[in-house]
Amino acid sequence: MLTSCMRSALADEGVNAAPNNYSDDEVIWKDTLLNLIFAGKDTISAALAWFFWLVATNPAEQEKIRQEIGTSWKFTTIEESNKLVYLHGALCETLRLFPPVPFQHKDPVEHDIFPSGHRIGPNTKTVLSFYSMGRMESIWGKDCLDFKPGRWIDAETGRVRTEPSFKFTAFNAGPRSCLGKDVSFIQLKIVAAAIVSRFNIQVARGFSVTPSISVVLHMKHGLKVKVSDYA
Repeated sequence: MLTSCMRSALADEGVNAAPNNYSDDEVIWKDTLLNLIFAGKDTISAALAWFFWLVATNPAEQEKIRQEIGTSWKFTTIEESNKLVYLHGALCETLRLFPPVPFQHKDPVEHDIFPSGHRIGPNTKTVLSFYSMGRMESIWGKDCLDFKPGRWIDAETGRVRTEPSFKFTAFNAGPRSCLGKDVSFIQLKIVAAAIVSRFNIQVARGFSVTPSISVVLHMKHGLKVKVSDYA
């Protein structure tokens, strides 16, 4: 998308920056697809690793997910994947507790004032810890450290409860929201459902999980598990 914007700006100045034999629409589609592929490669794998660790250490929740999915799940349509409400809640819980991008910084172009009343000057970097925000009692309640997929399900309708993007910040918020949010959930559901419906996952005895301090929240030593067929 950044490439497309740069080309558009150059075009406004009379410079042809589009590759030969490509129309403007084709260039935008190509840039968008590349953006989704590169941005989602590490973040999706990191989210899945944390998801499998959480369900392995919360067997009761894993069984609820399995009951919803069944033991012979196959991906058919996006509409069918949207019916996996409890799995969606489990993935949201994973992203809340272990956001693949754990922190980000912003800096205003002009003087601004936070809702708290604090003033901030131009080009002053403010670091936002999405990891910490997902674990704050003031935002998520006293059970903020618990893995509870049910918090994402409306008790009356049985549907997924939508939280404001400025509260659930795994996909950023405002004009900088992630373009691949819907695609990410589809990918996560396909892999998670295919594995949970067919296999039991147990964390290796004595293995300790440690987050890696980096731009993407990987596990420092990976995830060692014992995988067996689900009978």
